[in-house]
Amino acid sequence: MTATPRPDTEPTVLVFGQTGQVATELQAQARVTALGRDTADLSDPAACAARIADSDADMVINAAAWTAVDRAEDHEEEATVINGDAPGAMARACAAKAIPFLHISTDYVFAGDGTLPWRPSDPVAPQNAYGRSKLAGEEAVRAAGGVHAILRTSWVVSAHGNNFVKTMLRLGAERDRLTIVADQIGGPTCAADIAATCLAIAAQLRDTPEKSGTYHLSGAPDVSWADFAREIFAQAGLSPEVVDILTTDFPTPAARPLNSRMDNTGLETAFGLARPDWRVGLAKILADLGALKA
Repeated sequence: MTATPRPDTEPTVLVFGQTGQVATELQAQARVTALGRDTADLSDPAACAARIADSDADMVINAAAWTAVDRAEDHEEEATVINGDAPGAMARACAAKAIPFLHISTDYVFAGDGTLPWRPSDPVAPQNAYGRSKLAGEEAVRAAGGVHAILRTSWVVSAHGNNFVKTMLRLGAERDRLTIVADQIGGPTCAADIAATCLAIAAQLRDTPEKSGTYHLSGAPDVSWADFAREIFAQAGLSPEVVDILTTDFPTPAARPLNSRMDNTGLETAFGLARPDWRVGLAKILADLGALKA
């Protein structure tokens, strides 16, 4: 695995994704070329590969995906094209140009049981269509044989788009009492931290392609959805009662993992990137939304 030597200048970064949470943060943090669905539709993998072939990018980050977890149950073939075939085509195009490719994946590739944090080397066993589609993408990226990093993450939140923080702010202002799942445990991860990590990894891969591999990024400390909501309300100065419920009390079309804990050790060892504190990131998100308690 080798990467083409580049001059010591600011790299040219091509990003697939434009309006999603991570793509939005990438555009805020660096000078990138971000491709939206109108110019790079992941349902057409060959077209995505062509965009890379025609570009002068030094590195490529795939921050686009099918993220409708429940809808994937009835549209698995379509989700697999977007989450599986497209990243594979991108990775092959990057390998042909000897440039690094960074792909964002998910903890949903695991079975979601137990209590130990998932390590990158642990066996995969996705429990729903979305997880299977994302695993297909991982396998295709590795098979391409180029310089790459697969970054698995979880519970993504930001001031953009639809996510748990924004839902809780709305419901917390409307209701006096909320029932929230308390037996799913994981690390909320701020999109800003994911974006910064992607940029740092991609830059290092240019000089040290031997760091290619699979890594985990999740916010610390691990917490339940219910306790995450309590912290959101505390920082926002809201006071609804939060009642813990079980996952079985809130059935969804796609099975959700009870254990989304992730071992971030490899990321720190290889790239010197410490696990971020999501509580700090949450305060920034709330400030951006004008919802942080004074």
